[in-house]
This record gives sequence, structure tokens and C-alpha cells, in this order.
Amino acid sequence: MAQDTEKKPEWLTVSADSAIIKLSKIVKVNQVDTDQLTMRSPTIREVRNATKAAPGDEEQIELILFASLTDAGANDLVELSVRDYKRLQVGYFRLVREDRV
Repeated sequence: MAQDTEKKPEWLTVSADSAIIKLSKIVKVNQVDTDQLTMRSPTIREVRNATKAAPGDEEQIELILFASLTDAGANDLVELSVRDYKRLQVGYFRLVREDRV
């Protein structure tokens, strides 16, 4: 049996159906100041819809999907620092990874 030796970052809390990502600084999301985003686990429908909305553009597909999963506006997410956006990416991949629990 494979063992997960990858350490979970202190800024990330993952459950079976969501991830809470603590941001490095306060940002405005949906006109509210926050220092964390909650991302829920994606459905196949959401992944397909994002893919249809931006065919061939992996960055845009990811942005659309992350906006949907965090209930944030895509315009809010593009204002995140690269560091905080990378945290969202880590949270997403921890959510969809089979061995995360």
C-alpha cells in the first residue's frame, strides 16, 4: 500500500468535499474582504462546462473552474497574488487526488 509522505501545508485544510485555503493577505472577493477561500470538490459537469467555455485555453478553463468552486468572481481571482493563486491550485489538486484522505 502506498503511503502519502507529502506534508500538507499549514495554510490548507482539506476534508472529503472541500478545501479551506488561507491566503497570504486579505483580498476582496465578491466585494468582501477575506483572508481565506473555501473550494468545494468539483463535479464532472463543472469541469465539462469550464472546458466548453474556453476550449483549448487551459489557464482560462482553470480560472473559470476555480471561480465556480470558490463562488468567487473570475475578476476577483485574477487579482490574487501568484503565491495565493498557487495555493488555490494546490487545494484543487488535493481535493481531486484519490489518496488525499
